[in-house]
Amino acid sequence: MIHQRKFSKLNHFSKTIQTKLLIALPIAVLLLFASPAMAHHPMGGATPSNFLEGFLSGLAHPLIGVDHFAFIIAIGLLAVVKRQRMLIPMAFVLAAMVGTGLHFLGFNLAGIELLVSGSILLFGILLTQKDDLKTTTVVGFSTIAGVCHGYAYGEAIFGAQMTPMLAYLAGFTCIQLVVATISFKLGKVLLQRSEQPRFPASLRSAGLVICGVGGSFLFSQVVSVLIPLPKG
Repeated sequence: MIHQRKFSKLNHFSKTIQTKLLIALPIAVLLLFASPAMAHHPMGGATPSNFLEGFLSGLAHPLIGVDHFAFIIAIGLLAVVKRQRMLIPMAFVLAAMVGTGLHFLGFNLAGIELLVSGSILLFGILLTQKDDLKTTTVVGFSTIAGVCHGYAYGEAIFGAQMTPMLAYLAGFTCIQLVVATISFKLGKVLLQRSEQPRFPASLRSAGLVICGVGGSFLFSQVVSVLIPLPKG
């Protein structure tokens, strides 16, 4: 009996450590990419000139931009606790293509960085809430966010020829689907390990991290609007 209790405690401790590691993993990745994230230009600011450069640029942009990366993780995790699960990240990815297309066509969306930062904070908050919003509402938010993030993606490819432009679209679409799927799978593991299967504390903890990322980006954007840096 004593051995069973010890084994039970050890097993519980092991699961707790594994859960903490699963939460810490995306946080560590966010911090890893935080340094180069502000640049948002995987080609060092140069416009891609061929298919390979366009595709690699598309793959890199959602990863080196910690704001975009955090949001993709957030929608993947949120999809775990919603019906029609992967419809949420799919709506975001498709809408991001539309947003990039709007940038290509010369549409001017003002305050896009504020909207991107605000979307991260919003989805972080959604991850921390027990109230169950309708999936259609979350999909709507995800679609609007996708247009904003996609428009921001378009800045790195604006002015490129058609071939690298299409390759860029393919690249960032693929990588976003991969990251969202990995995030979704991670969320499912956390859900299975949780004692509160409907809305586990581990997902709320991840939501707080996403809130921190979104809040910091939003604050920096507000400051830059209120106190613009002099052009040198």
